[in-house]
Amino acid sequence: MKKLIFTGLAATMIVGCASVPMDYTPTTKQISEPPIGSVNTASLGDKLLIQGTATERLALYVPLAQKLGLGASLTQGYYPKSGEKDGFEYFSVVAGADAGRVHYLGGMTTSPAMAEGAVVLRKADNALCFLNGVAIPSGCTTGLSFEKKNWATTGSSTFQQTLLYNGKVGNKINIAYREFSSDVARPAFNNDVEYDLSESKQIGYKGALLEVIEATNQSITYKVIKNFNTN
Repeated sequence: MKKLIFTGLAATMIVGCASVPMDYTPTTKQISEPPIGSVNTASLGDKLLIQGTATERLALYVPLAQKLGLGASLTQGYYPKSGEKDGFEYFSVVAGADAGRVHYLGGMTTSPAMAEGAVVLRKADNALCFLNGVAIPSGCTTGLSFEKKNWATTGSSTFQQTLLYNGKVGNKINIAYREFSSDVARPAFNNDVEYDLSESKQIGYKGALLEVIEATNQSITYKVIKNFNTN
């Protein structure tokens, strides 16, 4: 009898999870920072340039940890949208330094791999809820602090190039080139390059071109003339 009850509950949970709407489609955009022509200052180890692709999606941003009903709570961070139906918007828990988490009564925490639609916004009164084990919004609470923002992240289909500042010795500066694919470094394409500022104040690598205004062993001030693969 117990086995039958457990089997029935498991089936209900599977059906419930399958009903979470997944109809929201994020967009992919090109990023190229800082803007061409801008003057910027970077510290040792900071990125001088970054270019590539990023995924941008609407997300629920929670600025501080807050309590829901039934002993649940939300941590600070972003919860990307997965879909909406029947007057509710569903937001997921994903991996990432800026991503939020849902904590349940008893200390359990959402796992990003199993957290589609984990946070639910009831549109009628702006109440935030968590999704229970049978995919029903529960613990709905009004008056919480949150906002909707576009959130750009790297992901499974992204590619990025970047230059890093590695300091100065004498009149020479060291610049590191790094590539990332699917948010994973590509060591075979990494390179550290030394530039002699007594020969030229302009430094370039793989199409990127910078004009060095001032450089010390702690920071560098520079103007962006070209980013990677730009004319």
